[in-house]
Amino acid sequence: MSSPGEGSGGTLPDAADVGAGGAQDLVGGGLPEIGAAVTGTEGSVVYFPTRERYHDLLAALRDVDFELLTDLCGVDYLTHPGRDLPDGVAPERFELSVVLRSIARRLMVRVRVQVPEGDPEVASAWDLYPGSEAMEREAFDMYGIRFAGHPDLTRILMPEEWEGHPLRKDYGVGRVPVQFKEAPGPR
Repeated sequence: MSSPGEGSGGTLPDAADVGAGGAQDLVGGGLPEIGAAVTGTEGSVVYFPTRERYHDLLAALRDVDFELLTDLCGVDYLTHPGRDLPDGVAPERFELSVVLRSIARRLMVRVRVQVPEGDPEVASAWDLYPGSEAMEREAFDMYGIRFAGHPDLTRILMPEEWEGHPLRKDYGVGRVPVQFKEAPGPR
């Protein structure tokens, strides 16, 4: 296994150079192997690192020209535990899904991290991709996934005094009383 920045194997191939081997061609052609399961189809790579290797993988990908983190979101699989995961990746209730793009190489990779319900915490990507700050706050606010090392992990959508995380599948729907004005009578 490589450490961050090592084993990049030179330059990445352009998307047009990716053969029928798909993910394995890309990994062999310069994407890092960082102790993460890798799947994908032609021109597409999905990494499944452990929580412990997540930050190292992001650093290695940034070092091989993946300069944009374009999406970061949480997912709650409480009511849909069955999903396609590669061998050796144990499903957890929560998943963090991250999309990275390389403009120069015209490539995109996804990173899917399994996050356990009992300890929903992963390392923050903020030091590598400063634009991830608001996206991490949203995942914290809506799902309760904490990001170690985040500079300001506070709510971003809900009021600070809000209890719970509204996008969790077990979050109570609740009831908010609605007051209507009296309907005007016939004229």
